[in-house]
Amino acid sequence: MSKQRKKVIVTGGAGYIGSHTAVELHQAGYLPVILDNYSNSEQSVPARVSELCGELIPRYEVDCRDEAALEDVFRQEGDVFAVIHFAAHKAVGESVAHPEMYYENNIGSLATLLRVMAHHQMPGLVFSSSCTVYGEPDALPVTESSPVKPASSPYGFTKQVGEQLIRDTVTAEKGLKAVTLRYFNPIGAHPSGLIGELPLGPPNNLVPFITQTAAGIRPELVVFGQDYNTPDGTCIRDYIHVVDLARAHVKALEHLAVHPAATFNTTVNIGTGAGSSVLEVVHAFQRVTQVPLKFRIGPRRPGDVEAVWAASEANVLGWKAKFSLEDALRDAWKWQLALAERT
Repeated sequence: MSKQRKKVIVTGGAGYIGSHTAVELHQAGYLPVILDNYSNSEQSVPARVSELCGELIPRYEVDCRDEAALEDVFRQEGDVFAVIHFAAHKAVGESVAHPEMYYENNIGSLATLLRVMAHHQMPGLVFSSSCTVYGEPDALPVTESSPVKPASSPYGFTKQVGEQLIRDTVTAEKGLKAVTLRYFNPIGAHPSGLIGELPLGPPNNLVPFITQTAAGIRPELVVFGQDYNTPDGTCIRDYIHVVDLARAHVKALEHLAVHPAATFNTTVNIGTGAGSSVLEVVHAFQRVTQVPLKFRIGPRRPGDVEAVWAASEANVLGWKAKFSLEDALRDAWKWQLALAERT
């Protein structure tokens, strides 16, 4: 492996967004190092990442709450340019049912990681945050200056606390350079069909439920509520292709590299600038794939925000989404079909 490439540790690197980001990092000339405890990912994923990269990508089975294990990885890997921190539980509904699990894992893992990074004088961090920090926004579209509202779920609260922890660490002059990315709703899969969203157990996100229903794995899709104050009564989200989202992390690393300050924290929304309702996504999937979808309207789901999407203005990273909703749904279906072929 070339010594010229900058190493980037990717926590949660076997997960949905982490695996796609590892591929895009490699394509951009970095060497990703995958860390994962496989609590919500398959152990086969790093091998598929390596296949897409054309070389064996380093990987470690590590829980980011385990300080000694993190210390060992950092010692073994030596000179690391930055860490991209994905490792967290991420389901709104699950967080409502099990808040203690989310507080322990999402906040605890970041606190441990920051402590180990400071010990190894590793200044570069890209943090995986979420548009859920805006709660139920006062106005749409959402910008980075929109107020952070009381969280609608424990998951959203852990992201707010995580962002505050990073701000406090920067203020404490620990030498931290950080970019916080507030994701909107990632969907889709790698166009190769080799990696994609692979939930263990019932999905917590809309598109895997759609593709699994279309594939006959699930009997029907339940749309959670049709009494919201939106044009068709269903929730509106800003859906972004996961490859676009992964490429935003490459831009974030570039920002870390060129920024002259010793410490800083930059926060950037990562969305397409357009909102789509749940029913619009359902109809778009059927249109793109020509596959009928059985669905029904159910009750609202606790913790769901009515509508949120990002402003489309240029951001400080110079990043912009390139793929459409239809592209993402087409790639998600290709991934679902590829999964069926492997089983």
